[in-house]
Amino acid sequence: MNLPESATLSQTRQYLKEKLTGIVPDTELALKADIAYEINKLKKEKNAVILGHNYMEPALFYSIPDHVGDSLGLARIAAQTHAERIVFCGVRFMAETAKILNPERMVLLPAEKAGCSLAASITAEDVRKLKKQYPGIPVVTYINTYADVKAETDVCCTSSNASDIVNKLESDSVICIPDEFLARNIARETGKNVIFPGQKPAGNDDMIIWDGRCEVHDQFTVEDVRNARKQFPDTVVVAHPECAPEVVAVADYSGSTTAMTRYVRESDARRFLILTECAMGDNIAAENPDKEMLRMCSVRCPHMNEITLEDTLKSLREDVHQIEVDEDVRLKAKRSLDRMLEMS
Repeated sequence: MNLPESATLSQTRQYLKEKLTGIVPDTELALKADIAYEINKLKKEKNAVILGHNYMEPALFYSIPDHVGDSLGLARIAAQTHAERIVFCGVRFMAETAKILNPERMVLLPAEKAGCSLAASITAEDVRKLKKQYPGIPVVTYINTYADVKAETDVCCTSSNASDIVNKLESDSVICIPDEFLARNIARETGKNVIFPGQKPAGNDDMIIWDGRCEVHDQFTVEDVRNARKQFPDTVVVAHPECAPEVVAVADYSGSTTAMTRYVRESDARRFLILTECAMGDNIAAENPDKEMLRMCSVRCPHMNEITLEDTLKSLREDVHQIEVDEDVRLKAKRSLDRMLEMS
């Protein structure tokens, strides 16, 4: 059962209690249910659609979004919505993507910053230097980047479609930026050689990669997996492809956040270790009450964690923290996003 769009305050409270008891403390749920109810009333009054990334904390994730999902799924929805306002409960590069694809809509990010360590690891000037160093080689850029970087890109990708896009490009070599671990995992899947900027290509099938990393996924280790299996031998390990290649190699499954959620839902296993932002483990646990998520993940993304129900209400009520993208940058970035959507 999902929370009905016209749910009353008592229905909102009851729904969250039934869904999240044992995951979120009751006193916290009672407070957050009241805020969620106010947001859901206001979004109808202001003709707003709320998009929630899979990394949102459970009380928000299960109460106010009209759509939840990963970067690719939410990008598709952002491109198609007819709402006057798009409230993006995620981080800044996601809200920028919504604005790039839907410039006539007001896009709100319910936080002053909500940045991203990975997106901050590379600049547009870095990309221009790479293209000068490796002329003619197509640039594939992870969607976890800011608009000016996307504007220098041939095609964007997400963790769910990256390998497919690299395979579809008519080029033996590609520049794949900025996530080193995602690029290494793509290289393993596509059979490409990995080289860093400044190195000479070894031959055909080269992938030039950057040294950016997600500060959350960088923390997971092979030892974490071994410890889990030592204590709970029946544990199924599910890792995001932003984890180190050696971690992905020992996991039972790796995929985008939506793919990970689907995998757990469809699996007959009863115990899982989810190696990604830990709020998502709670969200999966709420969807699968008959399955156990090992509470060995304590890594919250400090940037995703900036998005709260309180700030979402304030942002929607006052139309604050609006996202703007320079029109020249937007048009260039849109080409790389449109190509991604066409190739996906």
